[in-house]
Amino acid sequence: MLAKKMLRDIWKHKTQFLSIFLMAFLGVFVFAGVGGESVGLEVNVDKYYGETNLADGWIYSANLNDDFVDKVNNLSPTTQSERQLVLDSVADFSNDPEITLHFVENNTISKFYLMDGEPLNISDSDGVWLDKSFADAKSLKVGDNITFEFNGITLEKEIKGIGYSPEYVYHASSASIIPDFNKIGFAYMSYKAFPMDNVPYNVLEVKFTGNPGDYNDLLSDKLDGDYNSFVEQSEHSSVSQFSEEMDQHKMMGDIFPVVFILIAMLILLTTMTRIIAHQRTQIGILKSNGFKNRSIIFHYVSYGFWLVFIGSILGLIIGPLTLPQLFYPSMSATYKLPSWDPAWSMNFVYVAALMIIMSLIVSYVAVRSISKENPADTIRPKAPKISTTGVLEKLGFWKRLSFNARWNYRDAKRNKFRAIMTIVGVIGCTALLVSAFGMYDGMNDLKEWEYNQINHYDSKMVIDEEASISEIDSVADEVDGDKLMESAIEIEVGSTKKSGSLLVLNDTDLVTPTDYDWNKVEIADDEISISQKMADLLGVGIGDTVKWHIMGSDKWVNVTIDKIHADPISQGFIMSKDKLEDLGLNYTPTSIVTSEHVDKNFSAIKSTSSMKDMTSSWDELTESMWLLIYILIFFASLLAVVVLYNLGLLSFTEIEREIATLKVLGFKTGALRRLLLTQNLWFTAIGFILGLPVGYYILAIMWQSSGDSFYILPSISITNFILTALITFALSILVNLMFSGKIRKLDMVESLKGVE
Repeated sequence: MLAKKMLRDIWKHKTQFLSIFLMAFLGVFVFAGVGGESVGLEVNVDKYYGETNLADGWIYSANLNDDFVDKVNNLSPTTQSERQLVLDSVADFSNDPEITLHFVENNTISKFYLMDGEPLNISDSDGVWLDKSFADAKSLKVGDNITFEFNGITLEKEIKGIGYSPEYVYHASSASIIPDFNKIGFAYMSYKAFPMDNVPYNVLEVKFTGNPGDYNDLLSDKLDGDYNSFVEQSEHSSVSQFSEEMDQHKMMGDIFPVVFILIAMLILLTTMTRIIAHQRTQIGILKSNGFKNRSIIFHYVSYGFWLVFIGSILGLIIGPLTLPQLFYPSMSATYKLPSWDPAWSMNFVYVAALMIIMSLIVSYVAVRSISKENPADTIRPKAPKISTTGVLEKLGFWKRLSFNARWNYRDAKRNKFRAIMTIVGVIGCTALLVSAFGMYDGMNDLKEWEYNQINHYDSKMVIDEEASISEIDSVADEVDGDKLMESAIEIEVGSTKKSGSLLVLNDTDLVTPTDYDWNKVEIADDEISISQKMADLLGVGIGDTVKWHIMGSDKWVNVTIDKIHADPISQGFIMSKDKLEDLGLNYTPTSIVTSEHVDKNFSAIKSTSSMKDMTSSWDELTESMWLLIYILIFFASLLAVVVLYNLGLLSFTEIEREIATLKVLGFKTGALRRLLLTQNLWFTAIGFILGLPVGYYILAIMWQSSGDSFYILPSISITNFILTALITFALSILVNLMFSGKIRKLDMVESLKGVE
């Protein structure tokens, strides 16, 4: 009988219970869906790294002879190492694609991952194992021949296998942050395929146990001066880029559902409170007919339990099956893994179980007070709350306030719990909207900052390593361009080491260093400027001394920081050509920038990219992040509708008797609607104001998860403020209008029945 009653009640209040179901479903759906995607990325890449035995670190040196390898292996009994010769080449195609060649000794560390063909054979001097992405872009297959040119040497090999490498999960050229696999790739060959007897190995891949920092210190102590640089696994460009991508998705998946889960519990509490308040008489009749308190409590607790249980189970099932498939297509265009499969985590089940337990607790809280009353009291309507005179009402200006303001203040004071719940609900909606629009603004600002405020050129030409100075100068003169030097560097302060970038400006006005407010930062010819993000990571400021070196060079230099600039995507140093040469380092231009649109090929130029190409690449790279932002905005708006409607319904239910009294006294429907609207606007305004800092905090957490490369601070723009306010207050007014019909149809006789 009670089960039938529960079904009738759920149908009668289907809107509220549907909201509970939706919030429970969406909370678990988003958590398990985004979590399934981020956990899947972590599981897939960990499996990939494990199967290919990804190196724990890379030692770079121009002289990796047997003696040096023995010294490295003797540093620790667990150390394993393997030498490679890694060099840049150009494949024999019309667009001169850049192919990074790896001549390997054993292929036991950072192994080539075969997708098609035969396994890499160290004894095979005629074969090459090619990057699958490049092979697909060029329609190459196993058995085809391919020719490479490097250092004046031409090498033609037969493609014996096609696959991936764990060192190239993310692989982009110096001209673009988005991989164009028609222009870049990699290839693995046996050391026996090298055309000379003595292979000049330049990379030593190492496997070791323990902390990478301790291993780095050990290298510095025992082998200082014998090698150029050491890069630990987490600092490798491919590993760090993909790790930052996973962190962003994980952070979104962790923060986003929390608000839904809390709001689901809030709606459940308000709905059950409303139902129990309306069914006091029914509860009294049940008690009079012999139903025990335990049975009644179990009956009402089951309302929320079944809805939350079903919603959570559906979210657990549907989330990981659907949401990952939205993100993986855009991610697989940028990152390369052998498999893209969502994964499960017990955390999903724990969250769903926590929701179900919370629903039981919330429902119990709503029903426990009335269950303790005796049948005689329960069967009668609940007596209205007694209002007391507070401090505010004793002040002189109280009587000058309108009836509307005084009535709403007293009503809120009598129903503090409902007022607090309404404000909390609005805080949640506002926080989600602020963070969603904040991320939207931030992504647009980042793009505008990098590609309009800092860089003003139309074309960027990457110089070929073999180009002569006269050839470079000739190209620069022909396109009216300025030469730049860009290089990867390593910066050390105390025990902290960070990889970064070096930009050497050569009297150009096509690149303008700025501060965070986009104001130009003047860097004199004898000054060095460090990016704000790098300064924060290293804990340094103006006047501090840091040690650094160019990757591939063993010459470390100490410099004093003169200026601090801000850059959204490039963290490191900016200096002039004169300053670089004063430090005893060679100025080697790596690119030419020009305000002209260049579509001509030059023998000294490896590749050319226009600003349009770079902004398109940025849009592709951030496609998955935009998807997350759009989802956040959509669900935040949906959440606002559901929360404000349900809390508005509860508010109307609790003051139904007062509304009926005012109606009997002659108040028109319009006046009563304004009365309710005033209260809604009060609560909405308070929730909106309190929700702004909460949204700012969520936004700050999300931006902090973007990794060491990106630098952007959270901010709430005027547009964000206005849009959030418009959505929140418009929904509040809309909810108020929805209750106009209820006020007109209110049964005054039924509502005014009191304790007799």
